[in-house]
Amino acid sequence: MRILKGTSNPALAENLSKVLGASMVDRELARFPDGELYLRIKESVEGQDIVLVQSTYPDDNSVQFLLLSSTLKDLGARSVIGVIPYYGYARQDRVFKDGESFSARTMARHLRMDLDHVICVNLHKEATLSAFDPLKSAANVSVMGVIGSFVKNKGVEFVLSPDKGAIGYARETAGAAGCGFDHLEKTRIDGRSVMMTPKKLDVRGKAVCIVDDIIATGGTILKAQELLRGQGAREVFACCAHGLFTGGGRDRLEPVLDGLFSSDTIENPTSSFSAAVPVATRIREILE
Repeated sequence: MRILKGTSNPALAENLSKVLGASMVDRELARFPDGELYLRIKESVEGQDIVLVQSTYPDDNSVQFLLLSSTLKDLGARSVIGVIPYYGYARQDRVFKDGESFSARTMARHLRMDLDHVICVNLHKEATLSAFDPLKSAANVSVMGVIGSFVKNKGVEFVLSPDKGAIGYARETAGAAGCGFDHLEKTRIDGRSVMMTPKKLDVRGKAVCIVDDIIATGGTILKAQELLRGQGAREVFACCAHGLFTGGGRDRLEPVLDGLFSSDTIENPTSSFSAAVPVATRIREILE
């Protein structure tokens, strides 16, 4: 088994290489004068199991994933395990209005063409995996346990999810941190605005961590930290799998939080823990 890293997640690929004790495949990536991608795999991969690490966000990364996976198959790789740290277009996971694209499914149908297995990290909806059929396996692994161990070392005493739908994230994180958990009642108004229904929480004098799969604009976290401060929380942290931070989300959140942390599925200055161990665990299961 060897690792082929695209350009989206070099740190995660390196971490995965260390955890698995697997070497990197030598490759060349460049751009033609018109901006199109040039790639070349510079050594033999024939008969080998190759782990391709590449996100599909933003759009250019999707094209890179398709070219890398196809080239591996053309060169005779025995199997290609696609690790998609951040799965672009996953949030359009059903048709909301007539005529819309079902983009999560459409992307999966194209990405699976040259794969044998796929591993995603904290997909927005687990049901998206069904669109990868008929691959040999499709898995969604979670970094919430990793987050739990991380915030335990920060002295966190309570974990909160921003809504009932994300309570599973809070439960998993709190289990690893050895503390209590709960959820808030949230109503989304639009892409940037949310309304939090007041709810009494056992947070007075405690260090609290808000957890979610994605932090984008930060509107949800802003409202949640206001509610927690109002109920006497001593410290408020926020952690997520995917630190997207669109529209200045990170700049908006860092001044009002005691810490803002994300994983290496989207590499940025808040990346503080790695998805490598849960991903490596699944890879070992595939190759047993």
